[in-house]
Amino acid sequence: MLTSAPTTITRIAANKIAPAPNHVSDQFAGITGHVGLVASEFTYKKDEEIFGEDEPAEYVYQVTSGAVRSYKLLSDGRRQIGAFHLPGDVFGLEASSVHRLAAEAIVDTTVRLIKRNSLEKAASADVSVARKLWIMTAGELKRAENHMLLLGRKNALERIANFLLDMDRRLSVTGMMALPMCRRDIGDYLGLTLETVSRALSRLHVQGVLDFSGARQIELRNRDRLRKMDA
Repeated sequence: MLTSAPTTITRIAANKIAPAPNHVSDQFAGITGHVGLVASEFTYKKDEEIFGEDEPAEYVYQVTSGAVRSYKLLSDGRRQIGAFHLPGDVFGLEASSVHRLAAEAIVDTTVRLIKRNSLEKAASADVSVARKLWIMTAGELKRAENHMLLLGRKNALERIANFLLDMDRRLSVTGMMALPMCRRDIGDYLGLTLETVSRALSRLHVQGVLDFSGARQIELRNRDRLRKMDA
């Protein structure tokens, strides 16, 4: 929660935002730098809540280090993870006045946040800001749609292949990716049990598609094979 985390306040300029790994975060940097908005920076411990489901959506967030999971607890006690947010990613954009999902830090994580009403005022006064906000929102909707199709149309191995390719694109450094999330997180994201995730990863390892270096360090050795599985 915001009330429990330490904070520093900074005025963001375009050249002060850390290099962003994707188009969405570039848009976020462009907005904040363009309108000179004031941002707060918070650090959260592993598994600490950032905001809860149905809480007022007062801020828009950007991960600067660490990783965040957005999730919903189902009526039977199961957890469905909707998205993983990695450095540079923006989250907390909502169509309504409350958060549809809860969000918490997967590991020790730092986020930058800006008041939603400040962004809305800037968008109403500047069409370029409004356009960039629309692009960010459209990107969030596209990821949500892709996730829905993944859960509805693909089998377990195809889901794992899709997840690994996505993480490879977002995290891979010199061919090796360090996953911040555990296998239970992966299962809750893909709609699979922990045992199914472990069996699928072991199968891919035996087939020479990937290799392990530590508990969460994965090297993809045959991306073409994964792409065929994900097709």
